[in-house]
Amino acid sequence: MAESAYNEILLQQVEQALDTIRPYLKTDGGDVKVLEITEDRVVQLELMGACGSCPMSAMTFKGGIEQAIMRAVPEIKGIQAVNLTPMDV
Repeated sequence: MAESAYNEILLQQVEQALDTIRPYLKTDGGDVKVLEITEDRVVQLELMGACGSCPMSAMTFKGGIEQAIMRAVPEIKGIQAVNLTPMDV
């Protein structure tokens, strides 16, 4: 299978995983967008709406988004959010 076709399948699987948690994100005025899946199978995401500036976004990312993707698409090696808000310490 060509690499681009494989990446398209991975993207569809990632989107399906995200669709399972999007209703919860949208309830709080947020969403998530896949920017790319790199050659080394790292998903790069952008947190949108309220999620982009929420102080709890790091917990949402780790506890919800990351787990949903890793559970549904084990081929993915890592997940990065380009605009993750650091938690207050």
